[in-house]
Amino acid sequence: MIKFAYTILYVQNVTKSVEFYENAFGFIRKFITPENDYGELLVGETTLSFVSTTLARSNLTDGFTESSLKDKPFGIEIGFTTENVEETVSTAINAGATIVEHPRTKPWGQIVAYLRDIDGFLIEICTPMG
Repeated sequence: MIKFAYTILYVQNVTKSVEFYENAFGFIRKFITPENDYGELLVGETTLSFVSTTLARSNLTDGFTESSLKDKPFGIEIGFTTENVEETVSTAINAGATIVEHPRTKPWGQIVAYLRDIDGFLIEICTPMG
């Protein structure tokens, strides 16, 4: 059986990114390597991980496109559900997130907002479906 285990974000500063997610969403730090090049957060059934761009470059010899707030977000998002989208968005903004789309109620009744984290990755904050 194949199981979705984790997502890894390539970031400039692993500790700073982990601290952002701790402060913005209340996630719990699992660990950060002594070299500060890899870290993990407990975010539910999967793990949200971070790797330094330096380590990522050593893993991917042909390189990759770095996320940046100066550029448009990638065509992928991290999604977090909550019963209180507005409060979660406010807390995340206070922790350093950038608002992309304010909370709106979709035709199917779900409340959805979009943010970017301190590294430019797109985050959806929404109420659970059903």
